[in-house]
Amino acid sequence: MNNPIIGFAGLTHLGVNSAVASAVKGFKTVGYDKNDDVIKSLSAGETKIQEPELREYLNSCFSLLNFSTNPKELAKCDIVYISTDVPTDENGQSDLDPVIELLEVVDRNVPETTAIVILCQVPPGFSRNIKHGSPQLYYQVETLIFGRAMERALNPERLIIGCADPNLKMHEKFWQFLSAFSCPILQMRYESAELCKTAINLFLAANVCTSNSLAEVCELIGADWSEIMPALRLDKRIGNHAYIETGLGISGGNIERDLSTVSDLSYEYGGNATFINGMVAHSRYRKQWPIQIFFQNVPRDLNPRVAILGVTYKPNTHSVKNSPALALIDAISGYEIKAYDPAVSILPDFSNVDFVGTAFDATKGAHVLCLMTPWTQIKTINFDDLIKTMNPDFQLIIDPFRLIKKPPISLYFSLGERAK
Repeated sequence: MNNPIIGFAGLTHLGVNSAVASAVKGFKTVGYDKNDDVIKSLSAGETKIQEPELREYLNSCFSLLNFSTNPKELAKCDIVYISTDVPTDENGQSDLDPVIELLEVVDRNVPETTAIVILCQVPPGFSRNIKHGSPQLYYQVETLIFGRAMERALNPERLIIGCADPNLKMHEKFWQFLSAFSCPILQMRYESAELCKTAINLFLAANVCTSNSLAEVCELIGADWSEIMPALRLDKRIGNHAYIETGLGISGGNIERDLSTVSDLSYEYGGNATFINGMVAHSRYRKQWPIQIFFQNVPRDLNPRVAILGVTYKPNTHSVKNSPALALIDAISGYEIKAYDPAVSILPDFSNVDFVGTAFDATKGAHVLCLMTPWTQIKTINFDDLIKTMNPDFQLIIDPFRLIKKPPISLYFSLGERAK
Protein backbone atom coordinates (compact mmCIF):
# COMPACT_ATOMS: atom_id res chain seq x y z
CA MET A 1 0.00 0.00 0.00
CA ASN A 2 1.32 3.44 -0.94
CA ASN A 3 1.96 5.90 1.86
CA PRO A 4 -0.91 8.34 2.39
CA ILE A 5 -0.41 12.05 1.78
CA ILE A 6 -0.98 14.08 4.94
CA GLY A 7 -2.36 17.62 5.10
CA PHE A 8 -2.28 20.20 7.90
CA ALA A 9 -4.64 23.17 7.83
CA GLY A 10 -3.43 25.89 10.16
CA LEU A 11 0.31 26.41 10.55
CA THR A 12 0.75 27.82 14.01
CA HIS A 13 2.86 26.05 16.67
CA LEU A 14 0.73 22.90 16.62
CA GLY A 15 0.45 22.66 12.84
CA VAL A 16 4.09 23.35 12.00
CA ASN A 17 5.57 20.90 14.49
CA SER A 18 3.04 18.21 13.53
CA ALA A 19 3.58 18.71 9.79
CA VAL A 20 7.36 18.49 10.13
CA ALA A 21 7.00 15.32 12.24
CA SER A 22 4.83 13.81 9.49
CA ALA A 23 7.53 14.49 6.90
CA VAL A 24 10.28 13.18 9.19
CA LYS A 25 8.32 9.91 9.33
CA GLY A 26 8.56 9.73 5.52
CA PHE A 27 5.13 11.01 4.43
CA LYS A 28 4.51 13.60 1.73
CA THR A 29 2.96 16.47 3.63
CA VAL A 30 0.95 19.52 2.57
CA GLY A 31 0.70 22.53 4.87
CA TYR A 32 -2.02 25.13 4.32
CA ASP A 33 -2.39 28.52 5.95
CA LYS A 34 -4.04 31.70 4.73
CA ASN A 35 -1.20 33.81 6.13
CA ASP A 36 1.10 34.56 3.20
CA ASP A 37 4.04 35.54 5.43
CA VAL A 38 3.90 32.21 7.27
CA ILE A 39 3.89 30.27 4.00
CA LYS A 40 6.75 32.28 2.49
CA SER A 41 8.85 31.74 5.60
CA LEU A 42 8.22 27.98 5.77
CA SER A 43 8.77 27.60 2.02
CA ALA A 44 12.21 29.11 2.56
CA GLY A 45 12.97 26.65 5.35
CA GLU A 46 12.48 29.25 8.08
CA THR A 47 10.08 29.67 10.99
CA LYS A 48 9.71 32.09 13.89
CA ILE A 49 8.51 29.28 16.15
CA GLN A 50 10.97 28.58 18.96
CA GLU A 51 11.38 24.83 19.43
CA PRO A 52 14.51 22.72 19.87
CA GLU A 53 15.52 20.96 16.60
CA LEU A 54 12.48 22.24 14.67
CA ARG A 55 14.51 24.12 12.04
CA GLU A 56 16.93 21.23 11.63
CA TYR A 57 14.07 18.75 11.07
CA LEU A 58 12.28 21.20 8.77
CA ASN A 59 15.27 21.39 6.46
CA SER A 60 16.22 17.69 6.69
CA CYS A 61 12.86 16.58 5.23
CA PHE A 62 12.16 19.67 3.12
CA SER A 63 11.66 17.66 -0.11
CA LEU A 64 8.56 16.02 1.39
CA LEU A 65 6.94 19.29 2.44
CA ASN A 66 4.71 21.57 0.34
CA PHE A 67 3.40 24.78 1.93
CA SER A 68 0.64 26.80 0.28
CA THR A 69 -1.99 29.50 0.78
CA ASN A 70 -4.21 27.64 -1.71
CA PRO A 71 -6.62 25.29 0.11
CA LYS A 72 -7.17 23.31 -3.11
CA GLU A 73 -3.74 21.76 -2.48
CA LEU A 74 -5.39 19.82 0.35
CA ALA A 75 -7.45 17.88 -2.20
CA LYS A 76 -4.33 15.77 -2.85
CA CYS A 77 -4.34 14.52 0.74
CA ASP A 78 -5.73 11.27 2.14
CA ILE A 79 -5.85 12.74 5.64
CA VAL A 80 -6.21 16.41 6.58
CA TYR A 81 -5.59 17.64 10.11
CA ILE A 82 -7.22 20.80 11.46
CA SER A 83 -4.13 22.00 13.30
CA THR A 84 -4.37 25.64 14.33
CA ASP A 85 -3.61 26.73 17.89
CA VAL A 86 -6.77 27.64 19.80
CA PRO A 87 -6.42 31.07 21.47
CA THR A 88 -7.67 31.57 25.03
CA ASP A 89 -8.54 34.68 27.02
CA GLU A 90 -7.37 35.56 30.53
CA ASN A 91 -10.11 33.35 32.01
CA GLY A 92 -9.14 30.26 30.02
CA GLN A 93 -12.07 30.53 27.59
CA SER A 94 -11.34 29.22 24.08
CA ASP A 95 -12.02 31.06 20.82
CA LEU A 96 -13.15 28.23 18.54
CA ASP A 97 -13.90 30.42 15.50
CA PRO A 98 -10.52 29.66 13.80
CA VAL A 99 -11.20 25.92 14.12
CA ILE A 100 -14.70 26.23 12.65
CA GLU A 101 -13.39 28.42 9.82
CA LEU A 102 -10.73 25.86 8.88
CA LEU A 103 -13.23 22.99 9.03
CA GLU A 104 -15.39 24.87 6.53
CA VAL A 105 -12.41 25.52 4.24
CA VAL A 106 -11.35 21.88 4.34
CA ASP A 107 -14.89 20.61 3.77
CA ARG A 108 -15.14 22.71 0.61
CA ASN A 109 -11.86 21.52 -0.84
CA VAL A 110 -11.37 17.82 -0.13
CA PRO A 111 -13.27 14.75 -1.42
CA GLU A 112 -15.60 12.75 0.83
CA THR A 113 -13.06 9.91 1.01
CA THR A 114 -10.58 12.12 2.89
CA ALA A 115 -10.26 11.57 6.63
CA ILE A 116 -10.57 14.89 8.47
CA VAL A 117 -8.93 14.98 11.89
CA ILE A 118 -9.41 17.74 14.46
CA LEU A 119 -6.05 18.07 16.20
CA CYS A 120 -6.86 21.36 17.96
CA GLN A 121 -8.01 21.17 21.55
CA VAL A 122 -11.78 21.55 21.70
CA PRO A 123 -14.29 21.13 24.56
CA PRO A 124 -16.21 17.86 25.04
CA GLY A 125 -19.16 17.73 22.64
CA PHE A 126 -17.58 19.85 19.90
CA SER A 127 -16.75 17.11 17.38
CA ARG A 128 -20.14 15.41 17.48
CA ASN A 129 -22.02 18.70 17.20
CA ILE A 130 -20.27 20.15 14.15
CA LYS A 131 -22.14 19.91 10.84
CA HIS A 132 -19.71 17.55 9.08
CA GLY A 133 -21.44 14.40 10.40
CA SER A 134 -19.31 11.90 8.45
CA PRO A 135 -17.76 8.74 9.98
CA GLN A 136 -14.54 9.97 8.32
CA LEU A 137 -14.29 12.78 10.91
CA TYR A 138 -11.95 12.11 13.83
CA TYR A 139 -10.59 13.94 16.85
CA GLN A 140 -6.99 13.30 17.88
CA VAL A 141 -5.62 14.36 21.26
CA GLU A 142 -2.56 16.54 20.78
CA THR A 143 0.09 16.12 23.44
CA LEU A 144 2.77 18.59 22.36
CA ILE A 145 4.57 20.51 25.07
CA PHE A 146 6.06 23.94 24.51
CA GLY A 147 9.83 23.49 24.52
CA ARG A 148 9.58 19.75 23.69
CA ALA A 149 7.19 19.83 20.73
CA MET A 150 9.29 17.93 18.17
CA GLU A 151 10.31 15.29 20.68
CA ARG A 152 6.65 14.72 21.58
CA ALA A 153 5.42 14.86 17.97
CA LEU A 154 7.91 12.23 16.83
CA ASN A 155 7.73 9.94 19.87
CA PRO A 156 4.23 9.99 21.38
CA GLU A 157 3.59 7.69 24.35
CA ARG A 158 0.21 6.81 22.82
CA LEU A 159 -2.23 8.15 20.23
CA ILE A 160 -5.77 8.88 21.44
CA ILE A 161 -8.41 8.96 18.69
CA GLY A 162 -12.02 10.04 19.06
CA CYS A 163 -14.63 8.93 16.52
CA ALA A 164 -18.38 8.82 16.03
CA ASP A 165 -18.51 5.09 16.83
CA PRO A 166 -15.41 3.34 18.24
CA ASN A 167 -16.82 -0.02 17.12
CA LEU A 168 -16.46 0.92 13.45
CA LYS A 169 -13.23 0.22 11.57
CA MET A 170 -10.95 3.25 11.34
CA HIS A 171 -10.21 4.91 7.99
CA GLU A 172 -7.56 2.64 6.43
CA LYS A 173 -5.11 5.39 5.42
CA PHE A 174 -5.48 7.10 8.79
CA TRP A 175 -4.64 3.85 10.59
CA GLN A 176 -1.63 3.38 8.32
CA PHE A 177 -0.33 6.84 9.20
CA LEU A 178 -0.86 6.42 12.93
CA SER A 179 0.88 3.04 12.88
CA ALA A 180 4.09 4.71 11.68
CA PHE A 181 4.54 6.16 15.18
CA SER A 182 4.93 2.69 16.75
CA CYS A 183 2.92 3.33 19.90
CA PRO A 184 -0.44 2.21 21.33
CA ILE A 185 -3.49 3.59 19.48
CA LEU A 186 -6.51 4.12 21.74
CA GLN A 187 -9.81 4.49 19.88
CA MET A 188 -12.83 5.87 21.73
CA ARG A 189 -15.92 8.01 21.23
CA TYR A 190 -15.49 11.74 20.53
CA GLU A 191 -16.53 12.87 23.99
CA SER A 192 -14.14 10.51 25.78
CA ALA A 193 -11.18 11.60 23.68
CA GLU A 194 -12.00 15.30 24.12
CA LEU A 195 -12.28 14.89 27.89
CA CYS A 196 -9.16 12.69 27.97
CA LYS A 197 -6.98 15.63 26.93
CA THR A 198 -8.57 17.73 29.63
CA ALA A 199 -8.07 14.94 32.19
CA ILE A 200 -4.35 14.76 31.43
CA ASN A 201 -3.94 18.48 32.03
CA LEU A 202 -6.01 18.43 35.22
CA PHE A 203 -3.78 15.75 36.72
CA LEU A 204 -0.80 17.96 35.84
CA ALA A 205 -2.57 20.95 37.40
CA ALA A 206 -3.20 18.96 40.59
CA ASN A 207 0.51 18.09 40.78
CA VAL A 208 1.51 21.72 40.23
CA CYS A 209 -0.85 23.09 42.87
CA THR A 210 -0.04 20.37 45.42
CA SER A 211 3.70 20.92 44.98
CA ASN A 212 3.38 24.69 45.22
CA SER A 213 1.20 24.46 48.33
CA LEU A 214 3.70 22.21 50.08
CA ALA A 215 6.63 24.34 48.92
CA GLU A 216 4.99 27.36 50.56
CA VAL A 217 4.67 25.41 53.81
CA CYS A 218 8.40 24.68 53.53
CA GLU A 219 9.08 28.40 53.29
CA LEU A 220 6.98 29.03 56.41
CA ILE A 221 8.34 26.31 58.70
CA GLY A 222 11.96 26.07 57.58
CA ALA A 223 11.77 22.83 55.57
CA ASP A 224 13.30 22.55 52.09
CA TRP A 225 11.19 21.31 49.16
CA SER A 226 14.30 20.29 47.19
CA GLU A 227 15.10 17.79 49.96
CA ILE A 228 11.58 16.33 49.86
CA MET A 229 11.32 15.84 46.07
CA PRO A 230 13.77 12.89 45.83
CA ALA A 231 11.67 10.95 48.37
CA LEU A 232 8.52 11.55 46.32
CA ARG A 233 10.18 10.44 43.09
CA LEU A 234 11.12 7.12 44.72
CA ASP A 235 7.48 6.43 45.58
CA LYS A 236 5.99 4.31 42.76
CA ARG A 237 2.56 5.91 43.25
CA ILE A 238 4.08 9.31 42.40
CA GLY A 239 7.12 8.34 40.37
CA ASN A 240 10.38 9.51 38.91
CA HIS A 241 8.72 11.59 36.17
CA ALA A 242 6.14 13.30 38.37
CA TYR A 243 5.62 17.02 37.82
CA ILE A 244 6.58 18.13 41.34
CA GLU A 245 9.01 20.96 40.71
CA THR A 246 7.77 24.07 42.47
CA GLY A 247 6.88 27.08 40.33
CA LEU A 248 4.83 30.25 39.95
CA GLY A 249 1.40 28.80 39.27
CA ILE A 250 0.02 27.54 35.98
CA SER A 251 0.76 29.42 32.76
CA GLY A 252 0.77 28.96 28.99
CA GLY A 253 -3.01 28.92 28.45
CA ASN A 254 -3.60 25.20 27.84
CA ILE A 255 -4.06 23.92 31.38
CA GLU A 256 -5.95 27.08 32.35
CA ARG A 257 -8.37 26.35 29.49
CA ASP A 258 -8.98 22.82 30.77
CA LEU A 259 -9.60 23.98 34.31
CA SER A 260 -12.13 26.44 32.92
CA THR A 261 -13.73 23.72 30.77
CA VAL A 262 -14.29 21.33 33.68
CA SER A 263 -15.55 24.14 35.92
CA ASP A 264 -18.03 25.17 33.23
CA LEU A 265 -19.19 21.59 32.64
CA SER A 266 -19.67 21.00 36.36
CA TYR A 267 -21.72 24.16 36.66
CA GLU A 268 -23.78 23.38 33.55
CA TYR A 269 -24.69 19.86 34.66
CA GLY A 270 -25.10 20.55 38.39
CA GLY A 271 -21.77 19.19 39.62
CA ASN A 272 -19.33 20.59 42.17
CA ALA A 273 -16.22 22.38 40.88
CA THR A 274 -14.87 23.51 44.27
CA PHE A 275 -11.61 21.59 43.87
CA ILE A 276 -11.07 22.85 40.31
CA ASN A 277 -11.83 26.46 41.25
CA GLY A 278 -9.45 26.09 44.19
CA MET A 279 -6.61 25.17 41.83
CA VAL A 280 -7.36 28.24 39.71
CA ALA A 281 -7.33 30.47 42.79
CA HIS A 282 -4.13 28.91 44.13
CA SER A 283 -2.38 29.36 40.78
CA ARG A 284 -3.24 33.06 40.79
CA TYR A 285 -2.08 33.33 44.39
CA ARG A 286 1.28 31.69 43.71
CA LYS A 287 1.87 33.96 40.72
CA GLN A 288 1.91 36.86 43.17
CA TRP A 289 4.93 35.51 45.08
CA PRO A 290 7.62 37.58 43.27
CA ILE A 291 5.47 40.70 43.62
CA GLN A 292 5.05 40.14 47.35
CA ILE A 293 8.79 39.60 47.83
CA PHE A 294 9.55 42.74 45.84
CA PHE A 295 7.33 45.09 47.81
CA GLN A 296 8.14 43.52 51.17
CA ASN A 297 11.87 44.08 50.72
CA VAL A 298 12.45 47.16 48.53
CA PRO A 299 12.70 50.26 50.76
CA ARG A 300 9.89 52.74 50.17
CA ASP A 301 12.32 55.62 49.66
CA LEU A 302 14.25 53.74 46.94
CA ASN A 303 13.44 54.15 43.24
CA PRO A 304 14.97 50.82 42.19
CA ARG A 305 16.39 49.75 38.88
CA VAL A 306 15.13 46.24 38.12
CA ALA A 307 16.72 43.51 36.00
CA ILE A 308 14.44 40.73 34.78
CA LEU A 309 16.04 37.65 33.22
CA GLY A 310 13.46 35.60 31.33
CA VAL A 311 9.95 36.72 30.38
CA THR A 312 8.52 33.61 28.66
CA TYR A 313 6.30 31.41 30.81
CA LYS A 314 8.87 28.60 30.60
CA PRO A 315 12.14 27.83 28.75
CA ASN A 316 12.45 26.86 25.06
CA THR A 317 9.37 28.74 23.88
CA HIS A 318 8.54 32.24 22.72
CA SER A 319 5.15 32.14 24.48
CA VAL A 320 4.49 34.69 27.23
CA LYS A 321 0.85 33.61 27.74
CA ASN A 322 -0.03 34.26 31.41
CA SER A 323 3.68 34.45 32.22
CA PRO A 324 4.48 35.30 35.87
CA ALA A 325 7.11 37.71 34.55
CA LEU A 326 4.38 39.81 32.92
CA ALA A 327 2.43 39.96 36.17
CA LEU A 328 5.57 41.22 37.91
CA ILE A 329 6.33 43.76 35.16
CA ASP A 330 2.78 45.08 35.39
CA ALA A 331 2.99 45.41 39.18
CA ILE A 332 6.29 47.36 39.10
CA SER A 333 5.62 49.33 35.93
CA GLY A 334 6.57 52.61 37.60
CA TYR A 335 10.21 51.61 37.92
CA GLU A 336 13.08 51.37 35.44
CA ILE A 337 13.12 47.81 34.05
CA LYS A 338 15.74 46.16 31.84
CA ALA A 339 15.02 42.66 30.57
CA TYR A 340 16.85 39.87 28.80
CA ASP A 341 15.25 36.78 27.24
CA PRO A 342 16.74 34.42 24.62
CA ALA A 343 13.46 34.29 22.62
CA VAL A 344 11.71 37.63 23.24
CA SER A 345 12.96 41.14 22.46
CA ILE A 346 9.77 43.18 22.73
CA LEU A 347 6.54 43.20 24.73
CA PRO A 348 4.05 45.38 22.82
CA ASP A 349 1.86 45.88 25.90
CA PHE A 350 4.76 46.95 28.14
CA SER A 351 6.60 49.91 26.63
CA ASN A 352 8.31 50.54 29.98
CA VAL A 353 10.54 47.47 29.53
CA ASP A 354 13.91 48.02 27.88
CA PHE A 355 15.14 44.76 26.31
CA VAL A 356 18.91 44.35 26.15
CA GLY A 357 21.22 41.87 24.46
CA THR A 358 22.78 40.13 27.46
CA ALA A 359 22.06 39.38 31.10
CA PHE A 360 25.03 41.55 32.10
CA ASP A 361 23.52 44.50 30.22
CA ALA A 362 20.34 44.04 32.24
CA THR A 363 21.96 43.85 35.67
CA LYS A 364 24.41 46.74 35.27
CA GLY A 365 23.55 49.15 38.10
CA ALA A 366 20.39 47.22 39.08
CA HIS A 367 19.13 47.12 42.66
CA VAL A 368 16.84 44.13 42.08
CA LEU A 369 17.51 40.96 40.07
CA CYS A 370 14.54 38.75 39.16
CA LEU A 371 15.29 35.34 37.57
CA MET A 372 11.87 34.60 36.12
CA THR A 373 12.49 31.82 33.54
CA PRO A 374 15.00 28.96 33.99
CA TRP A 375 16.44 29.11 30.46
CA THR A 376 19.69 27.16 30.01
CA GLN A 377 21.25 30.42 28.80
CA ILE A 378 20.40 31.94 32.18
CA LYS A 379 21.12 28.91 34.39
CA THR A 380 24.69 28.71 33.06
CA ILE A 381 25.59 32.36 33.80
CA ASN A 382 28.46 33.03 36.20
CA PHE A 383 26.28 34.57 38.91
CA ASP A 384 29.22 35.71 41.03
CA ASP A 385 30.34 37.94 38.15
CA LEU A 386 26.77 38.96 37.32
CA ILE A 387 25.97 40.15 40.84
CA LYS A 388 29.15 42.26 40.89
CA THR A 389 27.57 44.42 38.16
CA MET A 390 24.59 45.30 40.39
CA ASN A 391 24.29 48.48 42.44
CA PRO A 392 26.38 47.93 45.62
CA ASP A 393 24.14 50.16 47.77
CA PHE A 394 21.15 47.79 47.72
CA GLN A 395 20.81 44.29 46.27
CA LEU A 396 17.73 42.06 46.24
CA ILE A 397 17.58 38.76 44.32
CA ILE A 398 14.27 37.03 43.55
CA ASP A 399 15.13 33.56 42.28
CA PRO A 400 11.98 31.37 42.26
CA PHE A 401 13.67 28.35 40.63
CA ARG A 402 16.85 28.45 42.72
CA LEU A 403 19.20 28.99 39.80
CA ILE A 404 21.83 30.48 42.10
CA LYS A 405 23.14 27.59 44.20
CA LYS A 406 25.18 29.67 46.65
CA PRO A 407 23.67 33.17 46.84
CA PRO A 408 26.32 35.66 47.95
CA ILE A 409 23.91 38.25 49.39
CA SER A 410 21.50 38.26 52.33
CA LEU A 411 18.38 39.52 50.54
CA TYR A 412 17.88 36.37 48.47
CA PHE A 413 14.54 34.55 48.03
CA SER A 414 13.66 31.28 46.31
CA LEU A 415 10.61 29.00 46.31
CA GLY A 416 10.38 26.08 48.68
CA GLU A 417 12.79 27.22 51.40
CA ARG A 418 12.74 29.83 54.13
CA ALA A 419 14.74 32.97 53.37
CA LYS A 420 18.06 32.92 55.18
